Amino acid sequence: MYRFKLALAVLLTVCLTALPGMSANPENYEKNDWIQHHDVAGSRDYPLISRFSGSLIQYYKTLKWDKYVLPISPIVSDGGGKTWKKKLDLAGKITRIQYSVSSDNNSAFVYANYLSALKKADWKILFTGSGDRELGNDYREWCFYYYGSDGLNQDRFGSAFGPGGDNHCYIAAEFQDEDRTVYAAIYITDYEKSPKGLAFTLITQDTIEIQKPKTGLVTAKLMTDKIHSRGHVALDGIFFETGKATLKESSNAALKNIAEFLKAHKNRKYYVVGHTDNTGSYEKNMALSLNRAKAVKTALVQRLGIPIGQLKACGVGPVAPVLPNGTEEGRARNRRVEISEQ
Repeated sequence: MYRFKLALAVLLTVCLTALPGMSANPENYEKNDWIQHHDVAGSRDYPLISRFSGSLIQYYKTLKWDKYVLPISPIVSDGGGKTWKKKLDLAGKITRIQYSVSSDNNSAFVYANYLSALKKADWKILFTGSGDRELGNDYREWCFYYYGSDGLNQDRFGSAFGPGGDNHCYIAAEFQDEDRTVYAAIYITDYEKSPKGLAFTLITQDTIEIQKPKTGLVTAKLMTDKIHSRGHVALDGIFFETGKATLKESSNAALKNIAEFLKAHKNRKYYVVGHTDNTGSYEKNMALSLNRAKAVKTALVQRLGIPIGQLKACGVGPVAPVLPNGTEEGRARNRRVEISEQ
């Protein structure tokens, strides 16, 4: 009982927003001394996420490395507490930014804008929800178990304002480029602090940046050596758009080296084999791995003059990992295209 009362007290302190006192209203936001009216010193936007128009940075902190648990499902009951059935255990460089914007832009409106902007910028949406029905239970439970020490303890990264508030919205997203994978957790609420006369929309944005393992560009000599010693070689330097079989232009240098190898061994035939990690369904991964192998074969044949009969495209999906899929490094290594001799 004592533990329950203590937890409830912390919950109310961190997440409760409506207290008796001065009436809070949007007009007070513009003049109130309890809030910054310019970006805090030393802060800046995260380069891959544009800020909501008119918002100001109230809090900014970066950590070179820390752990972070990213929920990608609604919160549900679990014995005497709450949890998320799906969540990612991450570790990397963490940046927390808290923005404020006038409550004329309510949480639902800000949420819709963020969601649209992220999709247009090629972020993969992992989970998203607006309100209790989509996020599960009520906002005080989400706030308490996401930020509180009895849950994920995300409050340890600090804040200018406790992230609780009404009409909460949440976005979990992923972005990948050649060098890194970035995860974003964006929590948006209608914040009100009546004793201070404050009413505004609060955006708490966390990014977790994970550097991909460094791999050298595949060369004709490296391919010859590895196929001779191992029977297959991973085609480092081949990059696709996230979740698609579309080759990026940054793959061109590797493709030229692969073509050089194939032309030097024109009397031999090879398999082009696509692999994926275990994210998503088996069927989708099998199709994606085959389509990526076909994309590499097509580029080699149509753009670099390799005879079509020298290559056969295959896809094996997630069935042949080189590392466990439990870490981002493992998943990154498992997403690959290889060549092996027929």
